[in-house]
Amino acid sequence: MKRKGLATLLVLILLAGCSSTNSAPPITDRYKESTANEQHGNLTQYEGEPSRVVKHVYTTARKMALSFEGLPDKDKLKQVLDELDRYQAKATFFVTGMRAAEEPELLKEIEKRGHEVQSLGLKRHNYNDSTYQEMAQTMQLGKQTIEQALEHELQYVRAVTSEPNEMLGLAAAYSGYDAVIGYSLFLKDSDLDEQFTSAKDLRIFITRGGIVCIDLERNSRIDELLALVHEAVSEVGYELATVSAVMQDELEYKPFDEIEGGDFAKINPATADTTYTVVENGDRSINEVSLTIDDWGTDYTVTQIIDILTEYDVPATFFVRVNGAERNPSLARSILEAGFEVANHTYSHPVITTISDEELQEEVVKAHQILTEALQQPPLKLFRPPTGAFDERSARTVAATGYTTIADYDLTTKDWDNTNDAHDILQTVLDNVQNGSIILIHMLDDIHTVEALPQIIEEVRARGYTFVPMSKMVEDAQKQ
Repeated sequence: MKRKGLATLLVLILLAGCSSTNSAPPITDRYKESTANEQHGNLTQYEGEPSRVVKHVYTTARKMALSFEGLPDKDKLKQVLDELDRYQAKATFFVTGMRAAEEPELLKEIEKRGHEVQSLGLKRHNYNDSTYQEMAQTMQLGKQTIEQALEHELQYVRAVTSEPNEMLGLAAAYSGYDAVIGYSLFLKDSDLDEQFTSAKDLRIFITRGGIVCIDLERNSRIDELLALVHEAVSEVGYELATVSAVMQDELEYKPFDEIEGGDFAKINPATADTTYTVVENGDRSINEVSLTIDDWGTDYTVTQIIDILTEYDVPATFFVRVNGAERNPSLARSILEAGFEVANHTYSHPVITTISDEELQEEVVKAHQILTEALQQPPLKLFRPPTGAFDERSARTVAATGYTTIADYDLTTKDWDNTNDAHDILQTVLDNVQNGSIILIHMLDDIHTVEALPQIIEEVRARGYTFVPMSKMVEDAQKQ
């Protein structure tokens, strides 16, 4: 259809939407049978299941979605598409129905170059104070107009709002969208001079399933922003993909109370007869050692550790600081999916001897529940106290929650101190390793553990030791 014909169609749609007492039924069949009993202006509110609002996709795929808002002029769009080709990156362009009606050929060029087009509504619209009627009208009319230009249906809409609400999801569902797509990272020109002056600054925000957004109409330094994103994503070892490609790899994410076996940790005041076990080493008569990895880091660091352990076929046990996993559940799940044990290291990493019984149990149980959700299964039933500090009171308090085994260690590398370089870390291990050693390293950023890890594995194996998971050490200790 010619540009003039689409523009005329858009005017007719707008007039129909403004004059009718009820909007036209949604395009997607599953929304056509909606019934309603609540009125918002002239538009009847949809009563079915709302569309989800997605800001981050739960996935272990090494992909991050790249998205753009707005449709620039032909020359600027060509520059963007050429840059994406140069980086071998794919992206999702969220455009308005108004721009689709004005220049439909630009949408077709986007898809011809291997990218996808989704909806930004009829026009740029801030949904913060909108009624259901306003939300549904702009979403539905935008969808219809863009679909006329592309001659196929859309799946997603982006809505500008500071706090998504139920009406937003209902309006999107009524309009036939599978989901409302937000973003985990929004980049603008000023970020290049202020927050992100190098790829290293940006790496902390590069996550599996994350969604990057750049506004094409309101920024002029698109080439610099794309170069920065490409460099940061490449350093982490991920790829830039469309929203649909990332969503295709989405994993099921059930709430904690629906996960079988996840209820073994509960708030339960300790008593004098509460018992616990401390394991700081395995059987000294067996030439086995265990590698344990504490705390939390970014995808850049943790993915490197996963890859090194996988390459060398080394089992390991990760004790996770769970406020990190809460922000990035995809990375926590990736550790588990790679075949490693994952266990509880508290929610916020306090020294547990310095907090009250109530605070300690809250730390342990909150961490357990969030980690169970992140993994979609209960973690290993081991608890490691931050800094390794515990006493009789704190150990009994932890045990009362259900975590009856304190997973200690006998060989700490002190790698958390970044003045200890890779050689220092390696030498500490070689000077102290023995049968049954439980070795402690960390997955923190900006330390030298990643550099030291291959050498540790090679040298320890050269001395005749076999790496086993922490669960094996606990089993051996209980037999002694």
